[in-house]
Amino acid sequence: MRVVFMGTPAFAVPSLRALDAAFDVALVVTRPDAVRSRGKKLEPSPVKEAALELGLPVLETARMTPEALEALRAAQADVFCVAAYGCILPNEVLTMAPAGCVNVHASLLPRWRGAAPIQRCILAGDAETGVSIMRIGQGVDTGDYCAQASCSVPGKTADELTAELGQLGGDLLVKMLPSIVDGTAPWTAQDESLVTHAAKISKAEMRLDPAASARDNVRRVLASSDAAPARCVVAGKAARILSAQEALASSSISNLDAGAFAIHDKRLYMGCSDGIIEVLELKPDGKRAMDAASWAAGQREREGSWETLS
Repeated sequence: MRVVFMGTPAFAVPSLRALDAAFDVALVVTRPDAVRSRGKKLEPSPVKEAALELGLPVLETARMTPEALEALRAAQADVFCVAAYGCILPNEVLTMAPAGCVNVHASLLPRWRGAAPIQRCILAGDAETGVSIMRIGQGVDTGDYCAQASCSVPGKTADELTAELGQLGGDLLVKMLPSIVDGTAPWTAQDESLVTHAAKISKAEMRLDPAASARDNVRRVLASSDAAPARCVVAGKAARILSAQEALASSSISNLDAGAFAIHDKRLYMGCSDGIIEVLELKPDGKRAMDAASWAAGQREREGSWETLS
């Protein structure tokens, strides 16, 4: 079986590796090198790095130019496989391969159609999420699906969940691809009454807020990323909160007003509307990331206030 693979971020890499191990990957399509970290240097996508490591031909493009379309035709693939490529595909691409174009989507469709399904399931407090192998159609994640696999959500960061779902998706794609190509895959139409939309995460959504519940603030920390970090002002200085949990009943502090922080036994606690969160790791602006004990060691005041970043 000849396959063309389209993908860009780390989530897509397990699918590429699984396809390469099982089938003939004729071409890998990914978005061009871009600034992906604080170094301000152009970096290849994770998919490009993996493809070069595997010795696979790579086409870098952000849109389907005539040259890109010609390369896709020349690949003579039986099926196109997509995982978070980041480019809208025209009808010509969707119908070019005999078995069409299938996508690895990081949710249990029809829940969380859209750009940020992993972060949205964390923020919403979902008990489980998963991956869906679906046909790509005209709407955003509206196509039929032929298989799904699930995993638990609580307590996992967006990075951890991305890695787990990426592996689930790659395994499921390889399992289903033969039946997709021979036409025996069991396709299921999505129930439109159950649709939820996973809009792109904004930086404002991720700001920690004393008026929010402890659980919601912890979920923001879990769902945060470099693009939309969980931030607040604590002891008068802005900081990114890298790791936090709801304070345990056995913790050294049991009562703290919303908007107040306290240091007890080298631990940092922050009061929320209905409870307390314990900050485990943070990065003050202009400083390195550090655990809460290291931050507390540099603080003169054992108590003070924290607030939403304006």
